[in-house]
Amino acid sequence: MTKQEKADNIARILDELYPTTPIPLEHADAYTLLVAVLLSAQCTDVRVNQVTPLLFAKASTPFEMVQLDVSDIKDIIRPCGLSPRKSQAIHDLSTILIEKYAGEVPQSFEALEALPGVGHKTASVVMSQAFGVPAFPVDTHIHRLAWRWGLSDGKNVERTEGDLKALFPRESWNKLHLQIIFFGREYCPARSHDAQKCPICSKFGIEELFNK
Repeated sequence: MTKQEKADNIARILDELYPTTPIPLEHADAYTLLVAVLLSAQCTDVRVNQVTPLLFAKASTPFEMVQLDVSDIKDIIRPCGLSPRKSQAIHDLSTILIEKYAGEVPQSFEALEALPGVGHKTASVVMSQAFGVPAFPVDTHIHRLAWRWGLSDGKNVERTEGDLKALFPRESWNKLHLQIIFFGREYCPARSHDAQKCPICSKFGIEELFNK
């Protein structure tokens, strides 16, 4: 079986298991999604969704956020980890959004990645989930599974993103990246993985990859 045939079969299985892909991070608009994704770095979506209602009750727009002290933001988001850095980034990017974009979140990778605390993955999530622009955000689940399934060599997330974009149709990227995340959490975890019960690893006999 070629790598492309394997990718096509994996996409079919994911479509069967996850015909719909709700966005894991709760948000109301592009700005609240941007903040939520920033908070999700090295933190679970569940924890972020517990914290953001408290934050957004005080400030759900850039104009409201800059009225808070950085220390106030830090106290609220502390459970998400890295609170000193994240709180400063949220305050700073909110200021930039007001000064450069009239309080709106820009709809380009370049502009998003220029914001404090916003890397390529965060920008990709916002572009895909807020604006519907095809993107393939690669998180730890996707990076790990792309290697486990033999779709990429696992050297780095940039390589994984490029390999996956080459294997799957552009119009499927936004849905597919969420499907892979959901699948990794439910069937294909990093530890205590039972390859015989995994709908993908068992089908394609690729369990030997992660035993090396």
